[in-house]
Amino acid sequence: MIKKTLISASVLTAIFLGGCDNTAKLPESKAKTEGSTNSKPITIGYSDWPGWVAWQVAIEKGWFKEAGVNVEFKWFDYSASINAFSANQLDAVSVSNGDNLVIASGGTKGIMILATDYSAGNDVIIAKSGINNIADLKGKKIAVEKGLVDHHLLNTALDDTKVANSEVTLVNAVTNELPQVFASPDVSAIAVWQPVANQALKAVAGSKIIYSSKDKPGLIYDTLTVNMTHLAANKEDWKKIIQVWDKTVKYINDPATRDDAVAIMAKRVGLDAAQYAQFIDGTHLLDLQANKKVFTKSDSFDSIYGSSYHVNEFNFKNGVYTTKVDVDGVIFPTLIEEVK
Repeated sequence: MIKKTLISASVLTAIFLGGCDNTAKLPESKAKTEGSTNSKPITIGYSDWPGWVAWQVAIEKGWFKEAGVNVEFKWFDYSASINAFSANQLDAVSVSNGDNLVIASGGTKGIMILATDYSAGNDVIIAKSGINNIADLKGKKIAVEKGLVDHHLLNTALDDTKVANSEVTLVNAVTNELPQVFASPDVSAIAVWQPVANQALKAVAGSKIIYSSKDKPGLIYDTLTVNMTHLAANKEDWKKIIQVWDKTVKYINDPATRDDAVAIMAKRVGLDAAQYAQFIDGTHLLDLQANKKVFTKSDSFDSIYGSSYHVNEFNFKNGVYTTKVDVDGVIFPTLIEEVK
């Protein structure tokens, strides 16, 4: 379930200068107001994270056809989906809000129209026996893939506990190798996401989760990010896609249909349904009503704006990009506001 990974250097070749004083504005479009008349399918990249695998339910149920919208979902490894979107090979892509900002810093004008979920426990900090909280990490070595979302999680946990970065030593390691790194005697903790986190817990006896994204709801949002030009020409189709998403979340969350939804999602990623259910539990899916709140502008983590402001500061401070992104310029709340 590799949700986030390094983004290729080609994505980081330029600085995004678009945007506006408030929220993203679309280019003028001559498209008919009732929606796109182009029979060419809308292409959406998605990858292995429950908030995005959820789309598989709608695909298999035929809900896009029912809604009258022609959509083709393309399965990718996460970094490959970002590169394809940045190369204009996709109309939309599933990314975290932080990675959306990295894409924007590279010059691709993709904007967030929907928050599929926020991480609610699938991103974690794991420590060895004897370390019971974040304060206990003072003087210790912590392994993490620097610049990625769980480096952001770790940084936030340290800040909240008043532990200075200088009081810990970071060890940079590729996420998939963190279980092996964690087993080495010098490393006391790691910051990682599922399912790699479970592998690490099994690799080191007595290890445990001391902090997770559940402790900071809204720190990590996952989004549907759309090519700005395509959105301008096909707004009504994108509204239908949002309506299908709302139907999908309700189907997954309904106890009467949850088992069927979990089975569909688990099959897509080749896991047992019972095993996959725990990953869904660590992902807080957001229906339409929840999105209306999330897309209300504020500085708090209850808002995708506040969360994105926070990660923008982190990315800039840690050299992920050298010029801050205009966050308001890559968030487009209009469709969420208009969809009923």
